[in-house]
Amino acid sequence: MNRTAEEALRLDNQLCFPLYAASREVIKQYHPLLASLNLTYTQYLVMLVLWEKAPLSEKEMGLKLHLDSGTLTPVLKSLEAKGYILRTRSKEDERVVCVLLTDEGAALKNRAGDVPAQIGACIPLTEEEAVTLHTLLYKILDSEEK
Repeated sequence: MNRTAEEALRLDNQLCFPLYAASREVIKQYHPLLASLNLTYTQYLVMLVLWEKAPLSEKEMGLKLHLDSGTLTPVLKSLEAKGYILRTRSKEDERVVCVLLTDEGAALKNRAGDVPAQIGACIPLTEEEAVTLHTLLYKILDSEEK
């Protein structure tokens, strides 16, 4: 193996590793905040999407969250069991499952209002660095869709 190939296989030369490790660390910061809301991190992401724009089809939600139905369906079932959402079949096309917020799910938005600021306080980036990182991460996600 030549030196270039060997260097390419070093852990600290991987882009994926710091993305993965940083993601795990940030998500870990969410745990105590979301526990008081009775939400996991993935459930919180679903609720964010619904608070922004409900109702949505399961397919639209999966696209927005970059989740396949095998991952999303159990999360939705759990949120429905908690009373935060309802899933119904579309009257126009019964193959389409629509996700709606319940009153309890909508009210949860007020209790979650401080979560972004609390997480922001845990991340050691300036506002400018955070904006740059956000832009770069979405550049990666947007290229995935093409």
